[in-house]
Amino acid sequence: MNFVMKAALGGGPPDVGKMLGGEEKEEDPDAAKKEEERQEALRQQEEERKAKYAKMEAEREMMRQGIRDKYGIKKREEAEAEAAAAAEEPAAGSLTRPKKAVPAGCGDEEEEESIMDQVMKYLPGPLQDMLKK
Repeated sequence: MNFVMKAALGGGPPDVGKMLGGEEKEEDPDAAKKEEERQEALRQQEEERKAKYAKMEAEREMMRQGIRDKYGIKKREEAEAEAAAAAEEPAAGSLTRPKKAVPAGCGDEEEEESIMDQVMKYLPGPLQDMLKK
């Protein structure tokens, strides 16, 4: 009931005139110019904000570098690069060598075939025939 009273006294929604076939408002001839100015102002504000934060980040990086120099700490990227280089370097005879570095001659197919041939020599003839099939 409250809604009906408000609608009756308030004049209804603002688009009622358009729905009933009333006149539409004409756009301001300077609206395009105003919108362009508004967009330019937004771009300028965004550029100023980015410049401000870039300046703050540069100041922070200078502070970080001062601390690194004072305490002899390496930058994270440099430390990671050195660790990666050390991991790539093959350690001869090391127990912790990478799994990719398999010495030549280990697990070759030729050796497996030769082992099968040797086993076949010791099997009886009928059993050899069955395994060959």
